[in-house]
Amino acid sequence: MAATATTAALQQTPITFQRTPSLRITFVNPEKLSFSGGLRLQNLSIKLAGTSRRGGGASSAKMADSAAGSYAAALAEVAVANGTLEATVKDLDLVDKLFSDSTNFNYFTSPIVSLEQKRALIDDVTASGKLQIHVCNFLNILIESKRIDLIKEIVKEFELVYNKLTETELAVVSSVVKLEEQHLAQIAKQVQKLTGAKNVRVKTVIDESLVAGFTIRYGNSGSKLIDMSVKKQLEEIATQLEIGDLSLAV
Repeated sequence: MAATATTAALQQTPITFQRTPSLRITFVNPEKLSFSGGLRLQNLSIKLAGTSRRGGGASSAKMADSAAGSYAAALAEVAVANGTLEATVKDLDLVDKLFSDSTNFNYFTSPIVSLEQKRALIDDVTASGKLQIHVCNFLNILIESKRIDLIKEIVKEFELVYNKLTETELAVVSSVVKLEEQHLAQIAKQVQKLTGAKNVRVKTVIDESLVAGFTIRYGNSGSKLIDMSVKKQLEEIATQLEIGDLSLAV
């Protein structure tokens, strides 16, 4: 199985995973990754069972989702066993930021760029010390198996696994400017009241289109929204003005 193969490739000495009994508020603000160094990692190779790239459409998308979930579960299993779950979720925030850059993503997914060249960049990240060794090894596994294109989906799946393991609610706070930690803590406490979550993880996003104020997305796949932005207020005013114009025209 994919998860078993990946876990075996990454496995280290098991350490018991402890949950924190009180509310834990985590602020996510990943720093920028840079490439420097030249430490080489061992070449790794795995195969996913039942995830052939043949075919297309909905069936291919479904297989990709399954593969991303398997990889995320395998990485989470290793992180829990080694007591590095918190550090690993922070590492994946950095990885997500790295691959959100289209230039980086296109480089690693390009069929023209050799595996050696791709691994060399991952080695640079390892040498920088900004990612744990098992996370860098994990990226090399994806490169070797030609599944690095799934990295964004894997990060999302890993967040879901992490949230479930730690009874954590993810709150994505979007604002025009960076909010103070004390304000984010207040938001986290409010989300906890609304959801009953044991822990709250706050991820911040800068969105200049909001004009001012902020929005909060939480719940399953961000299905719930609290909109405290000026943009919403302006839209409501515009809607009211349109209704007023129609009433005057009657």
